[in-house]
Amino acid sequence: MSFPSPRAERGPLSFVLFLAFLFGVHGLSAWAADTYRIVHAYPHDQQAFTQGLIFADGHLYESTGIEGKSSLREEDLETGRILQFHDVPSRYFAEGLTEWGNTLIQLTWQSHLALVYDRATFRFLRSFAFHGEGWGLTHDAKNLILSDGSATLRFFDPATFRETRRITVKDHGKPIDQLNELEYIHGQIYANVWHTDHIARITPATGAVLGWIDLSGLLPESQHANAEAVLNGIAYDAAHDRLFVTGKLWPKIFEIQMISKSSKPSFAVRKTIH
Repeated sequence: MSFPSPRAERGPLSFVLFLAFLFGVHGLSAWAADTYRIVHAYPHDQQAFTQGLIFADGHLYESTGIEGKSSLREEDLETGRILQFHDVPSRYFAEGLTEWGNTLIQLTWQSHLALVYDRATFRFLRSFAFHGEGWGLTHDAKNLILSDGSATLRFFDPATFRETRRITVKDHGKPIDQLNELEYIHGQIYANVWHTDHIARITPATGAVLGWIDLSGLLPESQHANAEAVLNGIAYDAAHDRLFVTGKLWPKIFEIQMISKSSKPSFAVRKTIH
């Protein structure tokens, strides 16, 4: 998703209204969240309106949005250089991205289609239709998992794109909507909440929020290109236990280490709740 209401003017009243928005509208918990430390910062194309980010078998892939500018990319993490590029047809607004076997699956926002490509060549293979909007996409061992901006996550059969089940994401009983980019890490679904600096860690069995990661201040405000330059990109390198995050129009991809609310540093992925 890409067109939020404008940011409020800064000031005491707007700050109070922002807190009410954060904890009321989205239903984010006021409970303590884990924070982070930056391990490394890598260059990122600041023209990329990031909608999906994945790291698979040593390769970094990205889906970027905006009608007429949407793309699928393979990038060199160290340099930010684009190694492979595919222009998505201008009628589509590209969204979330995940890998499945030897393919890449890319959502569209309001076209009700998922686009499937050969992972090695970016050759278009086929498309799947689905109901509703497409925002974020990830997968577990058996299912594709899709967000649509609501508090609902839907599970799909990767072969047919038939919906198999759905969960409602709640934190202490409060639905958490505006769920956007997704990543599946060690039995948990990581989901960033659109237009916030928070990532929820969700159990796929029930939708309960297990905890939060607060990424406030990760990219200095002075480096945000505009109001749409928000957190939106989570990728995990399973082989080397590395967690990456970025945002729309951000100049950097960050490798981060989670600092737990008990002040014991650890990678978020090393938590073993399933």
